[in-house]
Amino acid sequence: MKLDQLRSFEAVARIGNFTRAADELFVAQPSLSRQIGALEADLGAELLRRAPGGVTLTAAGEVLLPIARRMLGDARAAREQLDQLAGLRRGSVRLGAPPTLCVSLVTEVVAAYRSAHPGVELHITEGGSRFLVDALHEGALDLALVVTRGAQPPTPATELVPLLSEELVVVSATDAQERGGTEQGELALAQLARMPQVAFSRSYDLRIATDAAFADAGLTPTIAVEGAEMDAVLRFVERGIGVAVVPAMVVIDRPGLHSQRLVRPQLTRTVNLARRTEVGASAAASEMQRIIFDTVDRLAAPGTELAQRVTVAARA
Repeated sequence: MKLDQLRSFEAVARIGNFTRAADELFVAQPSLSRQIGALEADLGAELLRRAPGGVTLTAAGEVLLPIARRMLGDARAAREQLDQLAGLRRGSVRLGAPPTLCVSLVTEVVAAYRSAHPGVELHITEGGSRFLVDALHEGALDLALVVTRGAQPPTPATELVPLLSEELVVVSATDAQERGGTEQGELALAQLARMPQVAFSRSYDLRIATDAAFADAGLTPTIAVEGAEMDAVLRFVERGIGVAVVPAMVVIDRPGLHSQRLVRPQLTRTVNLARRTEVGASAAASEMQRIIFDTVDRLAAPGTELAQRVTVAARA
């Protein structure tokens, strides 16, 4: 098996289309087909089923795909170890994060990284925490920021490093006439339930957590708009359509949003750095880890807006 063959197979399997996969890899489609044909001949098994509606994996293809991704990831990590010799003037880092972190912590991290190392390519993948851990394990990511609540089952070959514990807050438009909170700017869950809310898609971990909190309290929330993604939720709130429950870091540098602490009960989540344990990090990925740690410390430093709503985890 050659790396070019595995790279072609992985692209077609992921995209489900030979033409678009060839475009992504900057190769001619006949060349791509020959590479996969040679791989199938070498393995003695059909890997892909061609059909008018697209391409699907055979049983053999299902077995090979995670192996191919790990092999490609290992080859990429080995190659990028040489970035140390170039002083991080080149290389790349693949970072995954949920949408709620991409609009807050990841934005700050990417800005700091690009400022320090403009020659390094940054690739960001958005997705749920479970999806990101799987992608990391398969070698499709170098690092991931994932969200957890409570005890988590161990994941093979993956380490979770707690970064911070973050409060969930209620945001509304800054020019709203009535905020419905107490003098201390706090809202109880029972008060929140009576306010029109902009609710996330039910696939969001954040939506699952808030729904569970309402159910445990025997409350039924008032939903104004349901099913939106993060960017849309924030825009709807800014236009005064309703309030929303979001992580505290989302409010950074958003003058159109006013936040109030959610109490009785207080809801929190833990943000972790996920990394592979069986493969050493490249120089570029190691630098990304350092910048993530520094950014967390900076955002939650005493005296900042977030200091009272974010607790930084102890690190060895």
